Amino acid sequence: MVVQRVRLTGIRILKGALRSLQGLFITIEGTDCAGKSTQARLLAQSLAGSGRPTLLTREPGGSPGAESLRGFLLANTTPLDPLAEALIHFAARTDHATHTLRPALAAGFTIVCDRFYDSTMAYQAYGQGADPSAIITLIQLLNLTPDLTFVLDLPPEEERRRRATRATTTDRYERLGPEFLARTRQGFHSIARSNPNRCILIDASPPPTQIHTQLLSLTQARLP
Repeated sequence: MVVQRVRLTGIRILKGALRSLQGLFITIEGTDCAGKSTQARLLAQSLAGSGRPTLLTREPGGSPGAESLRGFLLANTTPLDPLAEALIHFAARTDHATHTLRPALAAGFTIVCDRFYDSTMAYQAYGQGADPSAIITLIQLLNLTPDLTFVLDLPPEEERRRRATRATTTDRYERLGPEFLARTRQGFHSIARSNPNRCILIDASPPPTQIHTQLLSLTQARLP
């Protein structure tokens, strides 16, 4: 089967055989260098290849308004209060949910999203010290919960090795230091423990093809 790809401001629609299906919302989370984007792409391609209408998207971004805010977040060099940064992420997320996620789910698409609100909790609350209760309130106001979340976990030494080979300059989160990165990782662990029915912690150290096989098998077990 030929998979059709349509790029649209951070969204990739992979249309399998169009048929009546129940939508499923899958998110892939974890720290930087864990391979989230690679695994999201591979999973979406496999699901589309099996005949499921599939949408691959990302955060921040995934809709025209959210992509504009993504540009601000990535280009901004002015330090922001952690809660202010979380609010910008949720502004983008609300636009993404309204214009992309909810319509796709209603149409029966399986969505694979590279990051969602767990990243905001891990980075801005656990990592930077924003009030977790404020982020919980924002999550409740959003009123859109993933059906399945894979949390890719990378040991610190492997993360440092990948950063050294991937980038020539440090990003703004890396500049916050190893303690921040450790808090963020532990935040993801805590989120996974607190949501065992939704979240599955995945060792991100093996080769990408091995991780993909694991994610695909776990996803297939959850498909409606």
